[in-house]
Amino acid sequence: MVASIVELLLMLVEKMCVIVVVAYLITRTTYFEEILEKKFTLKNRAILILIFGLVSIFGTYAGIEIFGAIANIRDLGPMIAGLIGGPVIGVGAGLIGGVHRYFLGGFTGVPCSIATVLAGLFGGIIYLARKGKFIGVPGAVLFAALEESFHMVFALLIAKPYSEVLMIVKETSIPMIFSNSLGMLIFAFIIANLIKERETAEERDQYFDELERKRHELQIARDIQQSFLPDAIPHLKGFELAALNLPAREVGGDFYDFIPLPEDEIGLTIADVSGKGVPAALFMALSRTIVRANATRNTRVADVIRDANRLITAYSKSSMFVTLFYARLDENEKTLTYVNAGHNPPVLFKEDNRDLILLKAKGIALGAIEDIELEERTIKLEEGDMVIFYTDGVTEAINGKEEQFGEERLFKLIRENHTVSAQDMIEKIKNEVLSFCGDAPQFDDITLMVLKAK
Repeated sequence: MVASIVELLLMLVEKMCVIVVVAYLITRTTYFEEILEKKFTLKNRAILILIFGLVSIFGTYAGIEIFGAIANIRDLGPMIAGLIGGPVIGVGAGLIGGVHRYFLGGFTGVPCSIATVLAGLFGGIIYLARKGKFIGVPGAVLFAALEESFHMVFALLIAKPYSEVLMIVKETSIPMIFSNSLGMLIFAFIIANLIKERETAEERDQYFDELERKRHELQIARDIQQSFLPDAIPHLKGFELAALNLPAREVGGDFYDFIPLPEDEIGLTIADVSGKGVPAALFMALSRTIVRANATRNTRVADVIRDANRLITAYSKSSMFVTLFYARLDENEKTLTYVNAGHNPPVLFKEDNRDLILLKAKGIALGAIEDIELEERTIKLEEGDMVIFYTDGVTEAINGKEEQFGEERLFKLIRENHTVSAQDMIEKIKNEVLSFCGDAPQFDDITLMVLKAK
């Protein structure tokens, strides 16, 4: 008895293996994918009807004898066809399987043939009810079990003689329901995975499309932001000037500016907006515009930044702020008058005594409060003196060991290279910082400006 049961189970597994292969091959065809995408054509409908009709015929011949009765899986093809393609494909496949069964004869031929056609029709009705959305694995298995139960009842109602039909139904109902449900489970599982794969691929494609769109927009934003920076270094009488901006991302919050002023004077600005990315870039554009507009209208350096702060504070709704160093260079007098609004103090290298002086002055960042006090200072620049303006992206650059570049490395670099030109000093600092960081990603924007008296 045990050997007989094992043999029957092995036969069932053998038939199911065929179903697995058939299911996989069908679901990987172009026509099947078109049906899933609801791109119906006469050709793909005809091909799917033929394929699932042949599956139905195979189901008739692949019957498994269990307890003296044949449990077939003829209805499986039409059921699947209806669930994934609608009534036309479902009924079409059912007609192929049903007509084949009818010509095999037997007193159950008519009800079994009709039940096979109805299996495709019911699957199609479910397709319409769910607006083309696949019913899922549990729903598909339940549908198969109910359809085969209906098949048994329908045979009892139509076929004659009743006593013989009843005997066959008693012997085959459980094997029929089980085998068709198992076949449906395999088909539905493969289909559900295919749909999930397609959805995942579609989501991935949408994600990459959106990512590419954002990259393109950020590149445009970068180009726009770079246009805010001076496109050329002004030629100064008795001075060399150089500058560099390396955003940590496509766009950043650092900026520098050269503001033309009357009477051989020029405004020099370096600033660092809190935060990174697009918000910082927008705040940077606002701050730069306001500072530049105020610089052309005010004569006192402190007034320029004090008035700019009031406007920045009024327009700022995001709690962002900007640290800023602003100076007015008099080319004739060789003086630099400046204020420091919470920014890293620029480094002044004095050629005569090799001293390093930090250009500190009392002041706080712009955008924090409406009224601020700023200390205005003036220094005299002699031949060979060099002023290095920088943002914290230089000194706070981090290497793979989580070490910061720091002020000491910067000061040492300045002392060792004070004889070079302004542009060469920019290059040396940049290269030293990037070499120090190695493969570590750039954490913050790097901005430099160097002024050297000749």
